Amino acid sequence: MKQWTDFISALVLLLAILPLLLVIVLLVRVKLGAPVLFKQHRPGLNGQPFYVSKFRTMTDAKNEAGELLPDDQRLSGFGKLLRKTSLDELPQLFNVLKGDLSFVGPRPLLMEYLPLYSPEQMRRHDVKPGITGWAQVNGRNAISWEERFALDVWYVENQSFILDLKIFWLTALKVFKRDGVSAEGHATMPKFTGNNPSDQIVS
Repeated sequence: MKQWTDFISALVLLLAILPLLLVIVLLVRVKLGAPVLFKQHRPGLNGQPFYVSKFRTMTDAKNEAGELLPDDQRLSGFGKLLRKTSLDELPQLFNVLKGDLSFVGPRPLLMEYLPLYSPEQMRRHDVKPGITGWAQVNGRNAISWEERFALDVWYVENQSFILDLKIFWLTALKVFKRDGVSAEGHATMPKFTGNNPSDQIVS
């Protein structure tokens, strides 16, 4: 039922915001160059990889050695605006249409984090990842990794249609207030480096 609700909702929303998408595509192309979309492998349901899409928010600025500058230095003013308003996430509606994402679920993180999770944290992959989730409306990027994973697992254990509606409503408020967009001193969050070695999953 949730899969069909996600598909129909994503299709209707994409048709409704098509003019906005075209405007953002043009602005990203002019201000940041090509490619317009940023694509990256992320773990989905049961940890299976898929490509997640976002509008590009960073430049390709490099140092004298030809290496990319840190994320916070490459994040442009226009890119910051896209992130604060969550407009950079709009291409993920196509991921919902494909069935890779749900509207609500734990956010898909980096593939490199998979072997670093504890067995309890790994449970966040027992459901399909989402565009927004319980962790996003309870601190987003301004909370610790441990808090974020605990909130993700809580959602897995307590998911329901009513809870999803609540998360939708709280997400709208978060976007309006622009809360928790980044951790202090970071463009988004610091990298997850794992738990105690004895807690990690051996791959």
